[in-house]
Amino acid sequence: MAKPLVSSGFLQKQHSFATVSSSSSLSYPQSLLNVPQTQVTRLPNGLTIATEANTSVETATVGVWIDSGSRAENKKNNGVAHFLEHMTFKGTPTRSQHSLEMEIENIGAHLNAYTSREHTVYYAKLFSRDLPKGISILSDILQKSTLEESAINRERDVILREAEEVSKQMEEVVFDHLHATCYQESPLGFTILGPEENIKSISKQDLQEYIKTNYTADRMVIVATGKVQHEEICKLAEDHFGKLPTGSGKVKYGRPSFVGSEIRYRIDEMPTAHIALAVEGCGWSNPDHWPLLVASSIVGTWDRSFGAAGCMSSRLAQVVANNDLANSFMSFNTTYSDTGLFGIYLQSNAKTNLDDLICNVQKEWIRLALNATEAEVERAKQQLKTSLLLSLDGTTPIAEEIGRQMLVFGRRITPFEVDRLVDSVTAEEVKRVAQKYIYDNELSIVSIGPVEGVPDYNRMISSMNSMKY
Repeated sequence: MAKPLVSSGFLQKQHSFATVSSSSSLSYPQSLLNVPQTQVTRLPNGLTIATEANTSVETATVGVWIDSGSRAENKKNNGVAHFLEHMTFKGTPTRSQHSLEMEIENIGAHLNAYTSREHTVYYAKLFSRDLPKGISILSDILQKSTLEESAINRERDVILREAEEVSKQMEEVVFDHLHATCYQESPLGFTILGPEENIKSISKQDLQEYIKTNYTADRMVIVATGKVQHEEICKLAEDHFGKLPTGSGKVKYGRPSFVGSEIRYRIDEMPTAHIALAVEGCGWSNPDHWPLLVASSIVGTWDRSFGAAGCMSSRLAQVVANNDLANSFMSFNTTYSDTGLFGIYLQSNAKTNLDDLICNVQKEWIRLALNATEAEVERAKQQLKTSLLLSLDGTTPIAEEIGRQMLVFGRRITPFEVDRLVDSVTAEEVKRVAQKYIYDNELSIVSIGPVEGVPDYNRMISSMNSMKY
């Protein structure tokens, strides 16, 4: 068996903090040094194994994170990654679909999968004693799915129904359109499910070609968290995945061009206007990622149903609440390997006030570039750190973070490092990134519903470039 390549984790000796015997006496950032170490091993075929042990629980999450998603497709096969995700559960030579389902049920496990624009994930949540079976099942469905023609044809209808359901979820629709208009003529602008004609025409050969190209050892990370032993997981991974072909290395994407543009669907019969505005952000490994996250936290998230909605720290929330401009808004910083989207998603029934709503969003963005204060930056950093830590509650969220970080950075960034990276952001940094990415830059907007009151696109651009706070 391969020896550990690295043991990732910010070790105590790398800091000047003294070792303290009782974690209760540690300050908050120091206590983050006490999180379990992430151990990482790479097999000869390039497969990476990453584990984080927690002996205080009896459960575990084990999964395979694959460095490939809908962005690895083309117009002809767009939707194949998601289609394949469905097909992996339809049986192998040794496990029929029924026996696979019964095997999972009999051990009380949960088997799940999802496809994103850059990654595909298959994982199981189970008792730690059932880890060998869980890894065996994951290996079987990923390497030996039969992909029977009859099952493929049946699954078309399932995916078409799924697409129909997604089309009713306005947030999903808006963000799909936002990607399409921001990244025109790029796979990053494709929908994950693919167009209807592709769902109806994807063939067994398309699925097999996608597997051959992308389901290779050097694009996979096996992650196990909870009550796990690194050596055991490595041995199981080598037994079940050791013969995977190495592949041709990390997916190489052409950096897409961001296109300032607009998509507007006026549907007066809808009660609520759904609007998204975005500028181009940055990729995961860009140091500007952290100041942009803090900037997004300053803008904040707000919903009319929140208690004391008009008394929140977000200035935009106060303006929106006090003037009844929207039902809700959500600031976002969506990140990919080499680009990103910084923006805001708005829902409003106040169709005659949409001009004021968008104007106030733009004013807040410009204010970040010109007048972000140390006090609000400090508050936003604390809110962001709390949110990031709370998102790691459980073996599955921890596995999610480790898997994504191993694919994106090639290592685990510990909670302590994240805390330090967020803490290092200053008001000057927030102003710098807001000036770099927001002020006088290309803007894309998607609006759906009763959106007659949304300003003309050219007027929005002109306002964005000339506005002074």
